[in-house]
Amino acid sequence: MLSKNKIKYIHSLELKKNRKEEQAFLAEGYKLVEELLGHFPCRIVAGTKAWLDRHPHLHAEEIFEVSEEELTRISLQKNPQEVLAVFEQPVYEWNINTAAHSLCLALDDVQDPGNVGTIARIADWFGIEHVFCSQGTADIYNPKTVQATMGAIARVQFHYCNLPEFIRSASAQDIPLFGTFLNGKDIYGENLENHGIIIMGNEGNGISTPIAQCITHRLFIPNYPQGRSTSESLNVAIATAIVCAEFRRRG
Repeated sequence: MLSKNKIKYIHSLELKKNRKEEQAFLAEGYKLVEELLGHFPCRIVAGTKAWLDRHPHLHAEEIFEVSEEELTRISLQKNPQEVLAVFEQPVYEWNINTAAHSLCLALDDVQDPGNVGTIARIADWFGIEHVFCSQGTADIYNPKTVQATMGAIARVQFHYCNLPEFIRSASAQDIPLFGTFLNGKDIYGENLENHGIIIMGNEGNGISTPIAQCITHRLFIPNYPQGRSTSESLNVAIATAIVCAEFRRRG
C-alpha cells in the first residue's frame, strides 16, 4: 500500500516548484510509462497486478501494486490506465553549435501545455532532437504536457534558457534563424537550410520583439486560395508541423 505521504508526494508534482525542487515528473498510463521506462531513472511505479505481471523485470526504486480504486485516488486523471510512475528529470548539456549543425526548434513563451506537448511530438516525428525554450514557455514536465508528448520526451531534449540571449548568440555566429510572420515571405518559395533554429512565438502575441529583430528568414504560411477571407492565424502547434514538414520535404 502507498502511504499517505507517498500519495501526497505524487500529487505535489502537479506544481512546477515541487517538480523543480525534486527534479522529478509524473507520467500516467501504460503507453506513456512503457515508452519512458529505460530512458529516465524511475523512482516510483504504482501499477495494477495485471500491469506488473506483464513487466516482471521492471527497474524502479519503489514498486507498488494497487487496485483500480487505489489508482483512481492516486492519479491526477479522471480515468487512469493501469499505471503511473515518477521519473527523474534529465540534465542535458548543450551549446550553440548544436544549432550550427542540425535543425532545432525554439519556443518563445508558448504557454499552453497541450501546444508544447504536441510540438514535442512534432519535433520527434521530424527528427528534431533539441528544443530551446524561454523561461515563459510551459514546463515540459507539467503532467498535462508530459501526457501530450505521448513519449516524445524520451527522444527530444528540452532546454530552458534566456532565449533572447541564446538567439543573439546564434545570430552572432551566423546561424540561420527562421520565424513565421504574417508579413513574411511565402515559405514554399523560400530557400530553407538543413540547419538552424525555427522559432515559434506565443499563442497570442507571436514572436517577441527582441527575438524578432534577430531573425534572418521571415516566413509566411499562405492560406488557400490567397486573398480569401479566413481565420486570423494558425494554432502554434499546427504551424510548427507545417513548417517542419516543409523543411524536411526539402531534405
